[in-house]
Amino acid sequence: MKKKTNYQKVASYEAKVGEVKKVLLLYSGGLDTSVMLKWIKDQYQAEVIALTLDIGQQKDDLEAIKAKALQLGAVKALVCDAKEEFADEFLSFGIKANASYQGDYHLSTPMGRAILAKKAIEFAKQEGADCLAHGCTGKGNDQVRIEGYALTLNPQIKIIAPVREWMMDRNEEITYALKHGIPVPSSINFPYSVDDNMWGMTWEGGEIEEPSLASPVEKFLTTYTLAQDAPEKAEIVELTFSQGLPVELNGERLTLAQLIMQLNKIAGKHGVGVAHLFEDRLVGLKNGGVYELPAAHVIIEAHKALEKYVCTRQLNELKAQMDIKWGYLCYGALWYDPIMQAINAFNEFVNKKVTGKVSLKLYKGSVTVLTMQSPFGLSHTSFNNGEGYDFNVNASAGFIEVYSLQMKLAQFGSMENV
Repeated sequence: MKKKTNYQKVASYEAKVGEVKKVLLLYSGGLDTSVMLKWIKDQYQAEVIALTLDIGQQKDDLEAIKAKALQLGAVKALVCDAKEEFADEFLSFGIKANASYQGDYHLSTPMGRAILAKKAIEFAKQEGADCLAHGCTGKGNDQVRIEGYALTLNPQIKIIAPVREWMMDRNEEITYALKHGIPVPSSINFPYSVDDNMWGMTWEGGEIEEPSLASPVEKFLTTYTLAQDAPEKAEIVELTFSQGLPVELNGERLTLAQLIMQLNKIAGKHGVGVAHLFEDRLVGLKNGGVYELPAAHVIIEAHKALEKYVCTRQLNELKAQMDIKWGYLCYGALWYDPIMQAINAFNEFVNKKVTGKVSLKLYKGSVTVLTMQSPFGLSHTSFNNGEGYDFNVNASAGFIEVYSLQMKLAQFGSMENV
């Protein structure tokens, strides 16, 4: 292991060797957390409790992860089923905000971190742990999210971030794991890692993070069908919304969590929702990511279309601006800041009329909104007479003359030249 040479603990909440006795480790079963379970035991001489959150992971085997934690020396391994809570109390706000960041990344990991920190604080209290540990790097967004949220919810908690301390890169972690007999899903030839929940799978590592290289998606996007291999026949799905949230999928009423997980399989079959992004990280660096978001992408596309249909032009303009702000705040580790509560309150008002049905076509990686129905739709056309809303067309000419007055003045300088 490379010896730490320059990391100094300067924040009051950072745990020091000898000061903590029981550590709650946020355990995913991946490379970082598998290595650090042993490392914390050896370095801090503390008991380690592993906590794995079930938020609808699309590929993880949670029971195998639990068994692995115990095998590696955890005194207890907990798996918390938080699927419904994640959907109802976190993803619901994202749907109403048309959650996205710098493109079609629908913020699966940022929202996942918000509930992860919340549940970690709850379980730390329940288990009598005086410290949290996580596997985030010293250059990533998630250290800010998890630690900031944990300290917001419990200012007294101590935190260990081993990846900041041990100064090992990914290859050195793999070497350390092999040396100590720690099974990990990564190798030097497969340097990719994933954060997984029902809203999306976030891939990073290897070529993904290098802007001059194409991401070899065939190597790691193995949960669903690649767009190039998707069926030749399109599939139509129908979502029914009530006050901004989908409540039915193809006529079947489901909880939000159930609907998302079922739609993942349907949309994933058609290669829908894969986004490639080279984004601005919170800490000032730029980084590449590949995201698998089948259900999230379909739901957001449907919600945006229905919301725009039932809202006025001025409200749609403001909502679009607020959605961008919401996305940056969510990505930027400010879930529990009052500004998010204020924007969420605004979104609750806007979404009171986002009720109706949306049909969408899924085909070879694309999503197309086909039809919309809503009792609150502000439709201006009529299929029967072609003229739309029955207003006095005699008013049109006067409206045009007044509406274009300032443009004419600007063009010609004064009314005398008109």
